[in-house]
Amino acid sequence: MSKFKSEKVLPRYLAVAVLLTLIGVAVIVKAGYTMTAKKSYWETVANRQKSDSDSVRPNRGNILSCDGQLLASSIPEYKIFMDYQAGGNADTVWVRKRDSIWYADLDSLCRGLNVIFPERSAEEFKARLEEGKHKIMRNGSEGARHWAVWPKRISYNTYCEVKQLPFFNLPSNKGGFHAESFEARRRPFGSLAERTIGDIRSFEGGKDTARFGIELSYDSLLRGKYGIERKQKVLNKVVPFTLTPAVDGTDVVTTIDVGMQDLAEQALIEGLKKWDASMGVTILMEVKTGDIKAIVNMRRAENGQYYERFNDAISYRCEPGSVFKVASFLVALDDGVVDTSYVIHTGCGILNMHGAKMKDHNWHRGGYGDINVARALEVSSNIGVSYVIDHYYGSNPRKYVEGLYRVGIGQDLKLPIVGYLPPKIRMPDTKTSNRALYWSKTTLPWMSIGYETQIAPINTVTFYNAIANNGKMMRPRFVKGFMREGQMIAETQPEVIKEQIAKPSTIKTMQTVLRHVVSQGLGKKAGSHSFQVSGKTGTAQVAKAGGYKTGTTEYWLSFCGYFPSDNPQYTCIVCIKKMGLPASGGLMSGGIFHHISEGVMAKSLKLSVTDARDSTSVLVPSVLKGDNNAAGYVLRQLGVNTSKVSMASVDVKAGKMPDVTGMGARDAVYQLERLGVKVKLSGKGFVARQSIAPGTTLQTGMSCMLELK
Repeated sequence: MSKFKSEKVLPRYLAVAVLLTLIGVAVIVKAGYTMTAKKSYWETVANRQKSDSDSVRPNRGNILSCDGQLLASSIPEYKIFMDYQAGGNADTVWVRKRDSIWYADLDSLCRGLNVIFPERSAEEFKARLEEGKHKIMRNGSEGARHWAVWPKRISYNTYCEVKQLPFFNLPSNKGGFHAESFEARRRPFGSLAERTIGDIRSFEGGKDTARFGIELSYDSLLRGKYGIERKQKVLNKVVPFTLTPAVDGTDVVTTIDVGMQDLAEQALIEGLKKWDASMGVTILMEVKTGDIKAIVNMRRAENGQYYERFNDAISYRCEPGSVFKVASFLVALDDGVVDTSYVIHTGCGILNMHGAKMKDHNWHRGGYGDINVARALEVSSNIGVSYVIDHYYGSNPRKYVEGLYRVGIGQDLKLPIVGYLPPKIRMPDTKTSNRALYWSKTTLPWMSIGYETQIAPINTVTFYNAIANNGKMMRPRFVKGFMREGQMIAETQPEVIKEQIAKPSTIKTMQTVLRHVVSQGLGKKAGSHSFQVSGKTGTAQVAKAGGYKTGTTEYWLSFCGYFPSDNPQYTCIVCIKKMGLPASGGLMSGGIFHHISEGVMAKSLKLSVTDARDSTSVLVPSVLKGDNNAAGYVLRQLGVNTSKVSMASVDVKAGKMPDVTGMGARDAVYQLERLGVKVKLSGKGFVARQSIAPGTTLQTGMSCMLELK
């Protein structure tokens, strides 16, 4: 007989099971409550806990011009403070000694600050410092702990000067002088190509955000990777130990040429001021590679000055005007529907087209009468172009639009720069209810002369560049490659979008016509006496909310062409927008184009070094410190006996910092980077100061700031 009495045991087990179940449910409910209702509270508690591991910020990569000049770089900046309670605030021997040194050095300290920061007098500095010295804190102690000596950020060199002043040269834990460091992004050439280079917005805590341009487009490469270090206490000192080293950002080498960029910017601004224009764009492209050598975007501010506010060159889509006529005739010529000898009857300069009046710019003077296709482009006849396109493509407008995409004017360039907007050239559609997309009978003729489309200047210049390049369309290239520690680690090769935008014979014909536009047509102002220029003018009315005829008319004036005509090196587009008459793309934009093209060709001129000889000179030149081999070669080519020339040499010792003061920036950077030192520059001219003293033992990863004057 079993001794197990289920009526007594089972209730006990059941009670235990119920109790454990209730406990389990309570734990789950409590966990859920903590994870939801109390989530924010515990996250705050977690954030208060200080981790023994800190992130190590990498150095952001530089942005360089095509020849290695700094366009954007990160430099250290500092804000300086005083801790008046450093070393204690009790009545101790050191505190009494510190205070006696303070009052003994105060006047000389303030005079030194006045020399460094002349905006404030020595008396003002003294009043400021004494105010912090006698400030009563919340705990009743006297003396501020973090008193700003100067309200603005200062450079590294200025910080070093301040740190050498009396009392400030004491250790921070005794004297109290200390600083907060920041990484500032600076462009040595100021606003030059600002919208293309980009910018960085810095926030508290060392965080920064790329805003636009190359800074944003290549942010993942420029930023680098954060490292991790752990702080441990060793012999009463906190010592950082690197767990994961930071990886500095990659340097981006652009296609921008500083000299050409400056030339294009100055020429455009002068033209905008001369013609009272509200905005302007200039792009200079290398024919064979598609390299963007200069890109300028200017808009007039309320103060009347011009600034780069938007990257209009790649994002400002508008009706391009008569520069589009080249694409229209290229399609017609390539399809074989006409040739350049085909005669068009333009009459007196006014032609009724499907109930609307198509006018030539000289209609009030009687028009052009009978002209051929070539002459129609030379004089930019609206009737000449629109009649041909409407006559031969009116029954099949889709063939014309497909032809525009075939020749590349509607090509999506897929640029890597953030903000680029591809062209809008719509296909025929008569069934849509959208008025903006509806294809009427007047759409085709007006599209053929540069209306009814939306195209950014970068697309127009790329199309003209293809004509200059014998039909081969190159993708615009903004970045040549990427560097790390002075070595090129990757290069971006020139990229062909279309091998041939039209038949070679058609391209040759169009090249001849474009040359005649400048030599005997409306583009004469863009020409030069030194070399031949080819191109096309453009003048378009800018549509407003009420159409083209509301209030004062605004015009989009352009000239796009290439030079020299016989062996094209560069393609350039100049666009300006202005209010009211006079308005002429050939005169205004063509004039700016003329200054740019002549300046570029002058810079590209290569003369024999023997032309620099001066047979009448009796002075023996002195040579500054730098690359003596290169200097010696130049002197020998000039016929100068190098044995009689004073050539300063650079004393370079293994593992030691050389003295590079007095050297040019290029030679100094070469010498230091050869030794593994990362170089940062500020100013222009020759090296006046270096942050690392000559003779200092070099260590891996050292960075040296060179101040140029």
